[in-house]
Amino acid sequence: MARHIVARTSEIPSGGNKVVDVAGRDIVVFHVNGEFFALLNRCPHEGAPLEKAACVARLTSPEPGVYERSRVGEMLRCPWHGWEFDMRNGQSWFDPKRFKIRSYPVAVERGDELQKGPYVAETFPVHVEDSYVIVEV
Repeated sequence: MARHIVARTSEIPSGGNKVVDVAGRDIVVFHVNGEFFALLNRCPHEGAPLEKAACVARLTSPEPGVYERSRVGEMLRCPWHGWEFDMRNGQSWFDPKRFKIRSYPVAVERGDELQKGPYVAETFPVHVEDSYVIVEV
């Protein structure tokens, strides 16, 4: 898998997202609860842009009239038809065997770690003041 630096962490506010082009693919990167998730920016149903999806909680009901919310903000609700997906792995909640959104591994690394490479050359002092979001495709 190739690694692509797609954004500074500060470019994607908490609760927000950013669409990036990685190797010709539109990928949407979400920042939720201090974590970053990357998904193909397309609902498998009819191609809705997931950058417009609502980030919602998982809602369960152990008995009638009782509702429990968990994983707040980690579920995506398609903006066109309301289909819901798990942001962590792209799994659908309505038909997990047939539908899934392509998800990509995400890492957050300090800029000073990204500047290291296998070759030795003349170097100059560099100061890194931010972290970057990296998507593996």
